[in-house]
Amino acid sequence: MKIAYDPTPLHHTHRLLDFPAATADLGFEHMQLTPHPDFATHFRYPKMDRDLIRRFARSVEAADITLPALLPVQRIAWPDEAKRVAAVKNFRRVIEIAVDLGVRTINTEFSGRPEAFEDSEVSFYRSMDELLPIIEKEGLRLNFDPHPDDFVEDGHEAWRVLRGLDSESIGFVWVASHTFHYGDCLETLLPELGDRLRAVYISDAFDHRASHGLRYIANPPTTSARVHQHLKAGDGDVDFDALFAGLGASGFLGRAEALIVSNVFGENENNEAVSRFQKQRIDELVSEQGGRTG
Repeated sequence: MKIAYDPTPLHHTHRLLDFPAATADLGFEHMQLTPHPDFATHFRYPKMDRDLIRRFARSVEAADITLPALLPVQRIAWPDEAKRVAAVKNFRRVIEIAVDLGVRTINTEFSGRPEAFEDSEVSFYRSMDELLPIIEKEGLRLNFDPHPDDFVEDGHEAWRVLRGLDSESIGFVWVASHTFHYGDCLETLLPELGDRLRAVYISDAFDHRASHGLRYIANPPTTSARVHQHLKAGDGDVDFDALFAGLGASGFLGRAEALIVSNVFGENENNEAVSRFQKQRIDELVSEQGGRTG
C-alpha cells in the first residue's frame, strides 16, 4: 500500500517541476498529480507536451519518489453534448500522458449534474463507451469518486453506476471528507466494494447534517450548494478509527496496489506542518490495523 501526497496546496507557490522534490521534503514517497495549469486544469485540454512530460518524469526520478496516479477532472458525464465530447477528447489526452509517464492509475470524478441525473447518467455511459476500451487496452485502472454536487453522490448508487460498466478496470475512490454526502454507508459499502476500492483520500470535514441541518448556514435557505471541507484529520467529524477499521477488515490495507492520499487543501498557510502531521497520522492509523506501507 502506498501513501501519497496531493500537491494542490503547492499550486500557487511552486512550479510543476518542483512538486516532486517538495513532496519528498514533506516526508512522502509518493505523489498523486492533481489538476494544474501545466498538466490538466479542470475541464480544459491538457497542456503537457512530450518535452514537459520527459522533464517531469526526470524530476520525479530525481526526487526519489513515485507517481502512482493522476487525477484529472473532465465533464465526461455532462448533460450538454458539446461539453461531453470535449471532455472525452481531453480525457483521451490524459490517458496518453499517463501511459507516457508510466502511470497505471487514473482517479477522477463523474462530473455530471444532480439536477439532470438521467441525462448525466446517459452521458456518462456514452463517454465510457469511448474511453473504457482505451483504458482496458492500455492496462490502466480508472477509479471514480462520487463528488458532492455530482449527478450521483450516494455511495451505494455510485457503485451501482460503476458496476454497470462490468469491467475490472473500473474502481471506487473513497474520499473521507465526502463521507457525509455519501450517506451512512461505511459499514455496508466497503464489504460490497471489496478489491474494487482502489484509493482512499484522507481529509476531514464537518457533518453538514448535524444540528438538524443547521451545522452551518447557507443563504438563501433554498440554495442547492453542497458544502464540505478538506481539513487535516481530527479537525472535523469523520470517524477515522472506524474508517481504518473498515479498511483493515476489507483487506484494503494489505493490498500492494492500494493507494491512500493525503488531500488537505483548506489550510494552505500551514501546509508544511499540516502535511507532516497528515503523514504521521495516516501511518499511525495504518499501523493500528496491522497494515504495511511501501
